[in-house]
Order: sequence, then structure tokens, then C-alpha cells
Amino acid sequence: MAKLVLALALASAAAFMSPSAPRAAVAPLKAISTEAMIDKAKTDRLAHLEAQALDALSLAAENYERAVFPNAMIVGDCVITHLLGKLGFLESGKVKIMVVDTFHLFDSTKPFLDSLEKKYKFKAEVFGPADCEDKDVYLKKFGDKLWVADVEQYDKICKVEPFQRGLKTLGTDVMINGRRRDHGAERAYIDIAEVAPIGGGLAKLNPLAYWTLEDCFDYAAANGVPLHPTVALGYPSQGDEKDTVPVPDPDGLSGFQGDAGSVKFVDGTWTGDKAIWLDYGNERKGRFVGLVNKDGSTKTECGIHVAGAEKTFDRDLWDGASKVVELSSQDAATGMKDGVMVVYAPWCQFCQAMEGEYEKLAAELAKSGVTVAKYRGDEDRDFVTANFNTESFPTINKIENGVATKYESEDRSLDALMAMAKGLVKA
Repeated sequence: MAKLVLALALASAAAFMSPSAPRAAVAPLKAISTEAMIDKAKTDRLAHLEAQALDALSLAAENYERAVFPNAMIVGDCVITHLLGKLGFLESGKVKIMVVDTFHLFDSTKPFLDSLEKKYKFKAEVFGPADCEDKDVYLKKFGDKLWVADVEQYDKICKVEPFQRGLKTLGTDVMINGRRRDHGAERAYIDIAEVAPIGGGLAKLNPLAYWTLEDCFDYAAANGVPLHPTVALGYPSQGDEKDTVPVPDPDGLSGFQGDAGSVKFVDGTWTGDKAIWLDYGNERKGRFVGLVNKDGSTKTECGIHVAGAEKTFDRDLWDGASKVVELSSQDAATGMKDGVMVVYAPWCQFCQAMEGEYEKLAAELAKSGVTVAKYRGDEDRDFVTANFNTESFPTINKIENGVATKYESEDRSLDALMAMAKGLVKA
């Protein structure tokens, strides 16, 4: 082997050092303008990105039985809708489009969805807050300021739970979505395909992972992709109208102060400084304005795309051989005289997180004859609000002589819960 390598090296050296025939005259390069070079590079890039996305979407649709695309009708989602339409997957029903209606969308969003349904020949599956057939019912249950009082609870009720229920109802085995690396923050290193580490391993496809926002606008312009009407009004991203502003906006809430609509994209043409929209991580600058998480951090995600949000939870919490007592009626709940009760929702990630510690509490207090119970509150919100201090899930109450006292701490460890229950255990 060493001899062969040496022989190849010597042959290469000899070829390099030996005289060669004079080079034939080369025809001069054809003159091309800078603009033409840029246009060709963009065209070639878009062709490559389109082919890559079409391949990914085809593989997903052909290798899974129930592909679902949750569509928020932002620019990237409009591109994916167009690509799915181009493949014929929408008209054939091979891929289902799912829409979460928070009852706080822009007034133009639902009419825009209607126009997409007509153009691409599909019917979206729409999911809203549970047990709220319309916004009037929602307002009667939660009022119009839930998102101000408790933004995480708002997200769970209006976004995460409908999202999970939609995936479950449609039997989703692969989820298509429009996340891209240039969104920044939690999305900076995503790849074109993922497998969510949850029951059964729901696959996730990000066909635009390697696109930029500028690629999306360029592709939309080149291919006649319909965009949400607010894009022409100065909104780079579309979410809930209540906390979305144009970029720039008069008050500078987006981080850029200026006249609303001074930057916009209309019929394939930019007005204003497009860099304000296109710089890395800027697309969602106008989203979640004024919203802060419980830990004080600035809100950058609605809860749908955070880790574990796809978990649809096919079972109840504390089921089977659990020592936690189920209170299955209002009478049973109000009839509880002493003990500990959690008001919960099985889809709530915080309820899921405390399941183990609360089970340990039930086992410990059972030794002293103290009841540890659960009452499902998401199906009976007015009742638990009025009787068990419930504004969000989970809410834990210590009950003594029929009076419920809310446990205010968010420390749900066994030690903390045992300390809370002190006094229920009789000497």
C-alpha cells in the first residue's frame, strides 16, 4: 500500500514539473451586470430551496399516513401552503391544514383563510378554546383580559390546548410547520426534520428551516403566493391582534419607532427599509408586545412550539392505581370536608409536571387517613373559579371544615406540599 501511495505521489509530481503545451486562447467572458448576477444567484438559490422543500414535503406525505400542517398564515406558512398546493396534497387531502382560532386573531385572518381554501382547494380544520363554540361564549367564561391577568394561562386555553386537541383529533403522525433558523432564539439551530421525544415519537418537519425571511418574500413575489393582508399594512408577522404591532410602530413598542406602514411589502415590491424586517431574528419583533413570562423574561414563543407542546396526553392524570381520589361531580367536590384537592387540566404542562410529587403526597397522607383528591377544572371553569380559588391550573387547596384555602406557592415538591398539609394530620 505504501509503495502505491508513493508511486501515485511521484507520478503527480512528475506531471506537475513536466513542460506543458502552451494554453489555447480563451474566449473572453460574456459581460454581465452586477444586477443580473444577483438576480441569477437569487433565482438559483430559490430553485434549490424550493426543490429541497418539495422533496421534504413529499417524503413526509408519502411515508406517513396523517400529515398535518398547523397554519398561522404568516409569510413562511403561506409559502408552505403554496408548495403543498403545487404538489396536489391539499386538494387530495394527503396533508390536512389545521388552524388554531384564539378568538383574538386579526379581523382579516379568517377571510384570508377562506381565500386560500378556494385557491388551493382544501378545507381547514379549525380548533378554538375548548367548549367555546364562539367568542361570545369564551368572553362569558374568561372575559376579554385573560391574556393580561395570566398570559401563560391564556396561552394554554387559547393556543396550546386547541393545538394539542387538533393534533390528537386528526391522528397526526407527522407535523409540518414553518419554523426557520433565522427566527432566532429557540429556533436558531433547528433542522429540516426532527422527532419529538414523546409518546410514539411524533415526527416534525421544518421544510423552510434553512430559508431566510427574504427568501420567503422573494419566493412569494416570484410565484404569486398570496400573503396575509396585514403584510401590506406594515406587519411582518401575524398573530393575535391584541399584542401584535406593525414594524416600525409610532410608539417604538417593536423596537423600531416610525410611522406604521412605512415599511411594507405590496405585490412583490418593498417600501421603506426592508432590513428592519429582514435582519436576523427580526420577523417577530412586532409579536408578543408587552407580554412577560412569569419568570420575568420577555415572551418570544406562544407555547405551541416549545419543547413538549405536541404532547396530546391520551390519558387522565392520577389514573389507574393512583391513591389520589377522583371527585367526579360538583357535589363530591363541595362535599369534601377535610383534605387536599388539586384543580387541574390533564393537558396542562404544569399539572403534568407535578403528577409524581402529588402522587407521593397522596401515598404519605393516606397513612394518616387524610384524603388527597383531584377535580378536573378545565371542563367546569365557572364552578372551580367560584368555589376553589381557581384562576389557573393547577390550583391546590387545603380544605378544613369544608373551607378551601389556596396554596399560593409554586413549589410543588413533596416536602413543600407536606408542610402545606400540616394540621390535617391528627396526632
